[in-house]
Amino acid sequence: MAKIADCKIVLEDGSEYYGFSFGYRTQKVCEIVFNTSMVGYQEIVSDPSYTDQMVVMTYPLIGNYGVTDEDYETKVPTIGGLIVREYNDFPSNFRYTKTLAEIMEENEIPGISGVDTRKITRSIRDLGSRRVVITNADTPVEEALEIIKNTPVPHDAVSRVCCKKRWYSRTANPQFNVVAIDCGIKLNIIRSLTNRRCNVTVVPFDIDAKTVLDMHPDGVFISNGPGDPEDVTPVIELVKQLRGKVPIFGICLGHQLISLAYGAKTYKLKFGHRGGNHPVKNLQTGKIEITSQNHSYAVSADSVDGTDLEITHINILDNTVEGVKCDADKVFSVQYHPESSPGPQDSSYLFDIFIGKMKEAKDNA
Repeated sequence: MAKIADCKIVLEDGSEYYGFSFGYRTQKVCEIVFNTSMVGYQEIVSDPSYTDQMVVMTYPLIGNYGVTDEDYETKVPTIGGLIVREYNDFPSNFRYTKTLAEIMEENEIPGISGVDTRKITRSIRDLGSRRVVITNADTPVEEALEIIKNTPVPHDAVSRVCCKKRWYSRTANPQFNVVAIDCGIKLNIIRSLTNRRCNVTVVPFDIDAKTVLDMHPDGVFISNGPGDPEDVTPVIELVKQLRGKVPIFGICLGHQLISLAYGAKTYKLKFGHRGGNHPVKNLQTGKIEITSQNHSYAVSADSVDGTDLEITHINILDNTVEGVKCDADKVFSVQYHPESSPGPQDSSYLFDIFIGKMKEAKDNA
């Protein structure tokens, strides 16, 4: 006997997709986006950058290897929801400790399976990211559209996901002290730094420059995170005050915030970049790197002209800015995720560049 759909998603253009609920059963409004990764659904669900977003997974089978305690990108996942073609609740993986549905239920994350994810992805690609509501299957479409219309668009995502007080990640025989500005930082970024003999102090996004400098860091890292970069004014101001005083490295949202601090502009992409297969050209070496990405906003290439920044990387698919630097200030950033796990390792050298800039600054002090 065929299962009867118990929930659906309704997009703000009125299109409906019926399916089956998994995870936490609730009604919720989010922005709908898609991710083209073939693996790594646990890292996606636990990436703070997906706050307020419902993610369509283009790979058709999700949940088949469960989730593992060691692989979270944050301790408390804040993704808006998950949309999949087929959900597997019986994982085959000797490392798994829970099913995906279990951690989604624990963290109040709704999911829907059994929908045509290819059709939804094409809709997002052609018409752009829109708002979506997940609701009961019997909710009238007119009511669902009213729910979307009457739900305010959130603008405080970074303040909701960042740490509320500083915390520490230490390593054996440290050579450098890094202050990481938490806008929604992924744990593998911290692991990538500690693996390179850095002690890391993670601090809230609204920390002031004097407090950072009083910690005597060898370098400052500006993290990834959710939302519109123009909303994160404390970090933009922080970069303005710290540039030239200490080496700075930014990833994803951190890249956008550094660019804004130097006078460049950002804009929202039609449907963003999300997945582990984006080709990026390093303009300094001419090499093409396969990268993992997750962002809705990009830095305007034209706006970089006239600033102290130089474009270092571009996206081969759409020519968007993927990296900038200011050698005089020992500041650089990339739009993609060199720490991605699982994911391509083509760009892990960027952490070594950060180490080199800190060593140079330390030797010249």
